[in-house]
Amino acid sequence: MASASPIDPAFLDKDGNPLFHLAHEPHHPEGSSTMLGFWMYLMSDCLIFACLFATYAVLGGNYAAGPGPKDLFDLPLVALNTAMLLFSSITYGFAMLAMEKNRVAATQGWLAITGLFGLAFLSIEMYEFAHLVHEGATPMRSGFLSAFFTLVGTHGLHVTFGCIWLVTLMVQVARHGLIPANQRRLMCLSMFWHFLDVIWIGVFTFVYLMGMLR
Repeated sequence: MASASPIDPAFLDKDGNPLFHLAHEPHHPEGSSTMLGFWMYLMSDCLIFACLFATYAVLGGNYAAGPGPKDLFDLPLVALNTAMLLFSSITYGFAMLAMEKNRVAATQGWLAITGLFGLAFLSIEMYEFAHLVHEGATPMRSGFLSAFFTLVGTHGLHVTFGCIWLVTLMVQVARHGLIPANQRRLMCLSMFWHFLDVIWIGVFTFVYLMGMLR
């Protein structure tokens, strides 16, 4: 008769008796699980923006006898706003390079510049929204404007949260330095910030440039 297979020591207590549960729950390395979870979040955000782009594609031509893109969009102003966000991506890249060299002051300085570019982007966008509302182009005016405000406003909301997150990390770095946990958080924000840049390029091309060609 074949002997029973030996029991894994992990399933035995200190006296050699079998356990029906593990005494210590195994954990994955914190950094890898955090990055995986953040990638999953970014993929879910991609789905949200994909739905918003699809909605705009359907409703973008429904003007309800109201103003269209050529009547409302100030392309030079939007191009300036785009430059603000792209510059912020470059300065965040410099912050990450400084972080790799463990230069706290340089990292903080580039993060502050990035935040200023982000605030400039939000300020111009708020000015654009206020101008549209002043002209009577509110989200209730037509399907086109409803889709426009929803898509562009959702992106602006993400940039707002990104700026808040950036300030929070600057406080953490000032208190604790560039410890591994803070470096991991800065990497997550870096992915989020560059993701917003990619989304905005899509907005600028699909909403503004193609809208002016209609």
